[in-house]
Amino acid sequence: MFIKNLFTILFILLAFCAKAQKVGLVLSGGGAKGLAHIGILKALEEHNIPIDYITGTSMGGIVGAMYAAGYSPKQMEEIALSTDFQDWVSGRYKSDYSFYFQKSNNNASILTAKLSADTSLRLSFRPNLVNDIPLNFALLELFSQASSSAKDNFDKLFVPYRCMVSDVLSQTSIAVGKGSLAEAVRATMTVPLVYRPIKLEDKYVFDGGLYNNFPADVMKEEFKPDIIIGANVSSKIFNEYPKDDDRLMNRFLVYMFLSKSDSTLIGPNGIYIQPELADFNTTNFAPVAQLIQKGYEATIADMEKIKKSITKRVSKYQLDLKRLEFNSSKPNLIFNTIIVSGVNSQQKKYIERLFKSDQSTFNLADIKQGYYKLVADETFETVYPKITYHQLTDSYNFEIVAQPKKSFKIDFGGNISSRPISNVYLGLQYNYLNKRAYTFSTNFYSGRFYESVQLNGRVDYPSGLPLFLAAEFTYNHWNYYNTSEIFIENPHPTYIEQADRKVDLKMGFPLNKNARISLITSFINNSDNYSPTNSFAVGDILDRTVFNGFRTSLLFEKNSLNRKQYASTGQNFLFSINYTSGKENYVPGNSYRTLASQPGIFRKFRNWAYIKISDEHYFLHTKKYTLGYLAEGVISNQPLFRNYYSSLLSAPAFYPLQDSRSLFLHNFRATSYVAGGLKNIFYLKKNFDLRIEGYLFSAHKEFIQQAPVGVGYDLPFSKWHYAGTAGLVYHTPVGPISLSYNLYDDAIKRNGILLHLGYLIYNKRSIE
Repeated sequence: MFIKNLFTILFILLAFCAKAQKVGLVLSGGGAKGLAHIGILKALEEHNIPIDYITGTSMGGIVGAMYAAGYSPKQMEEIALSTDFQDWVSGRYKSDYSFYFQKSNNNASILTAKLSADTSLRLSFRPNLVNDIPLNFALLELFSQASSSAKDNFDKLFVPYRCMVSDVLSQTSIAVGKGSLAEAVRATMTVPLVYRPIKLEDKYVFDGGLYNNFPADVMKEEFKPDIIIGANVSSKIFNEYPKDDDRLMNRFLVYMFLSKSDSTLIGPNGIYIQPELADFNTTNFAPVAQLIQKGYEATIADMEKIKKSITKRVSKYQLDLKRLEFNSSKPNLIFNTIIVSGVNSQQKKYIERLFKSDQSTFNLADIKQGYYKLVADETFETVYPKITYHQLTDSYNFEIVAQPKKSFKIDFGGNISSRPISNVYLGLQYNYLNKRAYTFSTNFYSGRFYESVQLNGRVDYPSGLPLFLAAEFTYNHWNYYNTSEIFIENPHPTYIEQADRKVDLKMGFPLNKNARISLITSFINNSDNYSPTNSFAVGDILDRTVFNGFRTSLLFEKNSLNRKQYASTGQNFLFSINYTSGKENYVPGNSYRTLASQPGIFRKFRNWAYIKISDEHYFLHTKKYTLGYLAEGVISNQPLFRNYYSSLLSAPAFYPLQDSRSLFLHNFRATSYVAGGLKNIFYLKKNFDLRIEGYLFSAHKEFIQQAPVGVGYDLPFSKWHYAGTAGLVYHTPVGPISLSYNLYDDAIKRNGILLHLGYLIYNKRSIE
């Protein structure tokens, strides 16, 4: 009887001890490799292994925070596999949240620097490599409700949690256990030179992996668990020193910044899991599914050992019930107030108007729209969002910490090309914010083929319907003779030189997030020099046509393209109604000096209207392929000018290929036309595309040169002309590198290979 009672007591004690067993999970940093932690959590839950505490660093801090915030491993996997996640880590955001109204025209800029507007005129480049705008808001969406439910106490989350941050000024590691969970996560992943630092309790902090990449010591000190599971995805040393320099450089930042993970910290009874991730890159977030699977497989391989060490179990029903109870306690994201800091009172009013709503409260969609309006405004150097929850009122405040620019923005760019169309680009912009936003900018292009200068001033009014007023001066100079050859000397070069000057007065307002309507009045001075016989000898004087006039345009524009050149998603739509009136002045050269009938100076008033529709749209997407189209049409009653070339030069033109603006294409110009074609994009590797494009063009009435200087029309839609390109494009941080074969069906058939680095983008012509 005594023996039986003794066994009963021992069994009860063992059961009590098993029930009381507490398990801590430590998740290391390691960049993209940290996605393997999701697979580790998935395997532990499937086998009913309890997780009572979590500490994490960097990516391990993000995954740990999601679990502690009540997300299941399945939900975490779905988020990581989404396109949204790839946008967060790359700094992109969907066109639905871009605010096209505030964007300036595309230019050839590649690099941006800031020149401080103080007496020292300091020059500094941007400190961060990745745009954190979408990431900052995504973290608020993911974690604000859980933080509010826990009253900003990380011990009251679904699972008690700590993450590591680094104070580089005092060179100390800090375990964060209270405050905004979103800010704590943002801080723990702030890799130096990649993301800008943020302030926690008045300290600028960076990635926790700088000083503690494997916070097992914090787990012991803060939670004192009975057993620790340590998951490490970061190897600080190479087993074999890399012979490939590229491989070493790709990992240089990670190896320089992250501290070594010490597996002995988990203790003698701890369990150490290290997935085999040698073939994965710390900066490549694309192979999400494979990384998660690696973490899952490594945990399953150690599952027998885990079960022997951890006798406590938690059923799926118990875990789901606990998670549901926690998630049900999260307050709905309804906002009562917008709080703006970091600006003066007038600037504050400007920002608050961007969030103006007729309702007494805001939902998350309202907040998100206002936030992306604000970050699209180049008046601000930084915009950092916060969400705070007030227990007494059971409501949220959305806080914007904004820093207006106190510097000039300098843009450098241009292109380097295998054809003589290379140029350099320099842009300078100054922003000033008070009750209204003021933008002053200038840009310069210089090259053998193209030269330009543009001056611009703009005022934005943040009224109920945002409005801008702008004035712009543009000078363009094009010399087609200098680009007549492609790889070999062209026996029939184009003797055309164009210069146009215009002054634009603009007014515009947004129609929706991606669209705007603009009303433009322009004063135009065009000067064209050309050889009507397409021949030239030393001593010859070119014919000259000067057009002075004005133009009024009403434009509807919609742009959601993902790139300013070689786009693969989105749409660029233009609908414009234009009226032009002015005087043509023609002065003949001596190209026809053998003709006694050569006319003298000719002057005549011209006026016409035209409507243009253009649509570039990428509509079909698969994992390896995208299909898009470009369709364009112009309807006009523009009259013939004095001769063939002056009519061509004043007519609208179709520019189907990337280098079309650098060629004077006779057969792609007409007063009225229809044109279009397909864009096939094959994704060979990340940022590496194969593009095959083909287009057709037909003029309503094609120009015909009539001897000696006359011009007439061909039959309506009597001819079709083609253009096509096939080439490779690699998208680099400093612009695209493209190698292509381009083909045009033109009067002088043009075809050749084009290699270029940078953007083939120019200021708009006066007649566009």
